[in-house]
Amino acid sequence: MYPQPNISPMVAPQIPATMADKKREMQYNIQQHLTSPNPLYGQIRSTPSPHPQPYGMDYGPHVPHMIPGGMYGHTPMAVYAHSMRHPRRNDVILPSQPPRSALLDEFRANKVRKWELRDIFGFIVEFSGDQHGSRFIQQKLEIATMDDKEMVFNEIVPNNTLQLIRDVFGNYVIQKLFEHGTQVHKTKLVNIMEGHVLTLSLQMYGCRVVQKAIEFILPEQQGMFIKELEPYVLKCVKDSNGNHVIQKLVECVSPDRLGFVNTFHGNVYDLASHPYGCRVLQRCLENLPDEFTRPLMEELHKYAINLMQNQFGNYVIQYILEHGKLHDKAMIVSKLRGQILQMARHKFASNVCEKALVCTDTDSRRALIDEIMAPRPDGVTPIIAMMKDQYANYVLQRALAVVEGDQREVLISKIKPQLVSMRRYANAYTKHLNSIERLVEKYPKQLESVPQLAITPPEHTR
Repeated sequence: MYPQPNISPMVAPQIPATMADKKREMQYNIQQHLTSPNPLYGQIRSTPSPHPQPYGMDYGPHVPHMIPGGMYGHTPMAVYAHSMRHPRRNDVILPSQPPRSALLDEFRANKVRKWELRDIFGFIVEFSGDQHGSRFIQQKLEIATMDDKEMVFNEIVPNNTLQLIRDVFGNYVIQKLFEHGTQVHKTKLVNIMEGHVLTLSLQMYGCRVVQKAIEFILPEQQGMFIKELEPYVLKCVKDSNGNHVIQKLVECVSPDRLGFVNTFHGNVYDLASHPYGCRVLQRCLENLPDEFTRPLMEELHKYAINLMQNQFGNYVIQYILEHGKLHDKAMIVSKLRGQILQMARHKFASNVCEKALVCTDTDSRRALIDEIMAPRPDGVTPIIAMMKDQYANYVLQRALAVVEGDQREVLISKIKPQLVSMRRYANAYTKHLNSIERLVEKYPKQLESVPQLAITPPEHTR
């Protein structure tokens, strides 16, 4: 009996660490509400989806609707207008924000003056917490002299480091210090983070700094991070922020330091069927040597059929089909044999069927396509059911794109009569049939006719 998949709901957002964070979170939520095209029904996702990439230095994806003023800014006019109404029971009344300094006001208003880092010395922390000020410091740190870097560093370290690591804008400045600071700077930053690595890894902005630090610190310092996280590694793997830190450790740290991978043994099914755990497993299979991954792979094979049909597990199986060793690919394909129609009609397993047709060897591909064409005991071939099905028709299209030689002629000869027959019905299958017809007409083109499948868990778009 296979264990039941452990599909977790989207992890709740991290609780802001300070009162200032809470104020900015409330402002951000109200601004999101005010700028949404439909305040009642915003961007609702049908399924939770992990972050496609580790966080970078681009503001856009992380703060899509930024409020004016940032950390030290004035309350937006929309909030003032909101608070001028007679308060209702559910109204949120925001406390006043600390005013910006005159220098920051001038910086934001004066676009003509050519500003340098030396112009804002004494105000580095305030500028780091402001959207525009933070971006300015980041850009200047990339080309700054050692003296200027030292001045910036000394204003931040040690008293303001943890505050800025957790800040929506300040975290980017700390990341730049890890990228462009001296080894002495990095060591001092790591020493301040010691004892806080777990809480930072689970925090929305702190996790980005931890990831950046892992890339640029010494192996012994990476080991300190691992030591703090190791007792809580499964908690981190299943956390919307912490999973990115674990992925970065797997990518950047020498495998002999990654003893926490042993914690995954016996939990592979649970992780593979988790929205974040499935990504960590893929990074393990991608970066670790065989002695680390073989026990994980054996567990994956044990539950392959269930994982093919899992919302997140199917991506792990796809990864094996594309990047795994030949015998691992063969084992996955062997589990599809005899039930290709059933799997092709499944929302998630259909992705695995397509990937198998693309990535398997020639003989295995021929066997799968033969099964698609073979009549069932009732005399009906799976082709008809696949042409009508909302998921299986994509598998049939993929088969048309990759089929070769005499088998192609046979497959097309079986599809063409069904196309004519199904055209008699209403428009129920028009979209599917049009795609199949185009492939039949252009069958000399192969893989280019159909876009490649993604193996990183996005939302299902079919």
